[in-house]
Amino acid sequence: MKSKQGGFTLVEIAIVLVIIGLLLGGVLKGQELINSAKVKNMVGDFRTVSALVYGYQDRFKSFPGDQNQVQLDAAFGAGVATVCAAAATCAPNNGRLDGDWNAVATTSESFVFWQHVRFANLATGPTATNDPNYIPQNADGGIIGVESGISVAGAAAPFIAGMRGSFFVCSSGVLGRYVRQIDTTMDDGNTAGGSVQAVPMGSARATAATLTAAIVDGQQYIVCAGF
Repeated sequence: MKSKQGGFTLVEIAIVLVIIGLLLGGVLKGQELINSAKVKNMVGDFRTVSALVYGYQDRFKSFPGDQNQVQLDAAFGAGVATVCAAAATCAPNNGRLDGDWNAVATTSESFVFWQHVRFANLATGPTATNDPNYIPQNADGGIIGVESGISVAGAAAPFIAGMRGSFFVCSSGVLGRYVRQIDTTMDDGNTAGGSVQAVPMGSARATAATLTAAIVDGQQYIVCAGF
């Protein structure tokens, strides 16, 4: 008698391979959609913060964070808003956002900026400067900040060397795979030139921007946009 051997037919194997292919395709497409959503969210952050600056200027004829106590009291009520009054780092009504974009104290106009735009009902979020959620975050948990560049010898020194603009919006902890997409969406696709540039996380002020070809997908960067 002939022995009967068990096994899969070619048709069955083909069906299994097709199913595996569909599953892999679905996973990759899902990841692509997640990545696109994050990039869209981060691009929205840059544009939203710039809109906050312009909206506040239109209403109060001043940068948020750059007003003195008298002006703030007139706008929001006596003693409501916090003024940046550190003589060494703040100069009210000079048409600038003094301080580092990632400042964490009221000794920088770039820090009280967030309180002022929230009191003006231009942005949502806590107005208490000691609230752990006071500084906004991007889709990857990095912080978002704004500055005009530190004044050095009468000239503004932006966080990323050579950038130009009256103010800069920066976002940290951005993965390299998103950096290129953000630059392509907002600017010219060149992460070392134009109005959108990037440097590795941990970079010191005035670090030269990273070339697009040198951006590593899994590495985190600080992305700044000039306006």
